[in-house]
Amino acid sequence: MDRPAGPGTVRLNPPAWLTAGLRPAPSPIPWAAVLRASVALSVPLAVGLAAGQPAYGALVSMGALSGVIGDTADAYRMRIFNIAVPQLFGAVGVTLGTLVFGHGWLAVGALTLVALVSGMISSIGAVASVSGLLLLLNAVVGAGLPMPDPWWKAPLLLTLGGLFVLVLTLLGWPLRRAAPERAAVAATYRAVAELYEATGTAEYDEKRHAVTASLNQSYDLVLARRARQHGRAPTLVRLLAQLNVVIPLVEAAPAAQLRAQLYGPLPPSVAAAVRELADAVEEGRTGDPVLELPTPERPAEKAVDHALRHAAAVVHKPEPDPYNVDDRLGRPAALRVRVRRTSRAVLFSEASWRYGLRLALCVGLAQALVSLIAVPRSYWVALTVTFVMKPDFGSVFSRAVLRALGTAAGLLLAALVLAEVPRGWWDVPVMCVLAALIPAFSAKGYAFQTAAITPVILLLSDTLNQQGFDLVMPRLYDSLIGCGIALVAGYLLWPESWHSRVGDRLADAVADTAAYVSRAFAGDPTDQGGRLRARRKLYRDLSTVRSEFQRALTEPPPTGPRAAAWWPLVVAVERIVDATTAARIRVNHGAPAPDPAEVADVERELRELADGLRGTDTLVEVRTELPGDENGVLAPLRQEVRAARAIAGPDLR
Repeated sequence: MDRPAGPGTVRLNPPAWLTAGLRPAPSPIPWAAVLRASVALSVPLAVGLAAGQPAYGALVSMGALSGVIGDTADAYRMRIFNIAVPQLFGAVGVTLGTLVFGHGWLAVGALTLVALVSGMISSIGAVASVSGLLLLLNAVVGAGLPMPDPWWKAPLLLTLGGLFVLVLTLLGWPLRRAAPERAAVAATYRAVAELYEATGTAEYDEKRHAVTASLNQSYDLVLARRARQHGRAPTLVRLLAQLNVVIPLVEAAPAAQLRAQLYGPLPPSVAAAVRELADAVEEGRTGDPVLELPTPERPAEKAVDHALRHAAAVVHKPEPDPYNVDDRLGRPAALRVRVRRTSRAVLFSEASWRYGLRLALCVGLAQALVSLIAVPRSYWVALTVTFVMKPDFGSVFSRAVLRALGTAAGLLLAALVLAEVPRGWWDVPVMCVLAALIPAFSAKGYAFQTAAITPVILLLSDTLNQQGFDLVMPRLYDSLIGCGIALVAGYLLWPESWHSRVGDRLADAVADTAAYVSRAFAGDPTDQGGRLRARRKLYRDLSTVRSEFQRALTEPPPTGPRAAAWWPLVVAVERIVDATTAARIRVNHGAPAPDPAEVADVERELRELADGLRGTDTLVEVRTELPGDENGVLAPLRQEVRAARAIAGPDLR
């Protein structure tokens, strides 16, 4: 199978965009989450059986399943929001579904309207996305399954399941209050150490992406807790100060990379010193730092030395001044500002309405179909549509394919359980095992998560319906029907799904890069904080663009090949930002400042590139020359701009 293909050989390998989601992601098993899921889903079943109400126990376990799926944060305060807030929306959803159960076309209209609202709020953020998902999922379940009377029992039992997960999650809070945040900041320091080790090698870009992701996660964790505790939580103030002093180290890395390309890698003592700081952060050590660093000679070496010594002083300082800790690098806006922004995003955003209408169309078609045609366990069709159309799970096309495959795999295990395990108390140990697979498999990919969730839902459904093995094949049929509706009504009928729009986002990133170049060299030299915030925002935006491109790569032709053609330009833009940062750092540590006219030329070239990306099929006219001093501080930057324009020259659309 490894031999090269000869003349006339027909390759039967499936395309990469189809098989990308079938490769398990390399991630460790979250043992705490595994234990939590096992307890959260099996204990309610045991209590229900002991009380002679197995259906009640199954409903509580369904609510716990929602909590297990939504428990994706690290910091405890964020986990409260991630679990508790969606449960409220889920309670509303199951109530609405219960009220229209058995009402035919009224249920179709109600679920279509719920799908519109769910889709619109799902585009706001992570918590809103899970809330919108539970709102629609529970509405579909309530409209498709008979619930116990009176109407308030079902939402109460489902909410109890989610709260049970929340209680299990918060058991470690008294002992590990700031442990997730401290571990995240320490992980950022270790990512920076690996970045310095990779200077001058082909792994540098990959390590830089890891640093950006780690910084984003650390700021999200620390600032999410500190938003209401400004100046009142010494531990968080200290962590924020330690995180802020990572930024100069990150900024010095591009200059160190340029230096390594010319003179060889940095001494190992630099990465070792950063790792020692990571250990000090994680252990909470203070005292006088001991740094054994070589004497710096070049501007890049001076930048690294200065940043490292400053970081060591802050990390080892027992109590940083809370009034000198700048949290504007990622601080959330005030609550009233976020409410106004959210309202505008929901009501006036074209993307919000577009996704809401797509989801409403698909759910409406699914419910109309099962109202006209007798489909066993019909609510599975709309459930499948909801999961496949989830906006932040990736490509609609790949999700439909992966869900079909994951469902088929999960059904094999479910068929074995339903056929061989007698109903009753045996359900409890079986649920212990099946529930533990959910967090273990969810981190591996969407198909693996689907394969793990399918037998759990089928076992709970059988507790409510007592249909045994007869549930298996209808589940497969319904899933295939739902995937088909999502592919046709949620994908093929919407040209934006299969016409690449990634170029517009990339053009915005190039325009922001031009503004960053201007701010770095032509702006107020005393506005150091403003430049740092602009750089952090730009790197975060580029990380989002990269994620969107990686998602587009999993689409079938023509979107996938188009995204692949644009990919080198994404890398080129990231290198332009790095080159700009490296030049600014070198100037700060002794290199001659560039001519303002040269800065203006680079900015103009980038803005022309952005306009070309938006406006033409042949993106821009290729230019091989960009005037300027070939020995000046901006020479590497101009070289990267020339490379970007050369990449953008061919017809990529």
